[in-house]
Amino acid sequence: MSCDRPGGLPVVNDKTPAVLVLSGAVSRDQVPGFCDDLRALLAAAGARVVVCDVGGLGASGLGAVDLLARLELTARRAGGRIRLRDPAPSLLALLDLVGLRFQVEGQAEEGEPALGVEEAVETGDPAL
Repeated sequence: MSCDRPGGLPVVNDKTPAVLVLSGAVSRDQVPGFCDDLRALLAAAGARVVVCDVGGLGASGLGAVDLLARLELTARRAGGRIRLRDPAPSLLALLDLVGLRFQVEGQAEEGEPALGVEEAVETGDPAL
């Protein structure tokens, strides 16, 4: 018997990452289930980043902060990361207050200039 396999690398669509939708008020009992879902997405898609859609989380509180911190820890243990989609400004402020930094979809990564921004060169600046 023979098997005809196409040559080359498999086609991977890196433009559409796996998405985990978080909505409503999340209780502590639901957190392990979300962590399991995240692990499954990372394993099934072979992805390094899973987008967490947090637009439907509702009121920002410490429960949401706890959930996101546990999801990030779970993702890192599995060799990946999470990226937030549509976070409320109050949630971002609360995450910043407790010292947690997350990549937000649509924002430039730290250390990268925003698209379309160039550094200006002043005349008379010495060459390095």
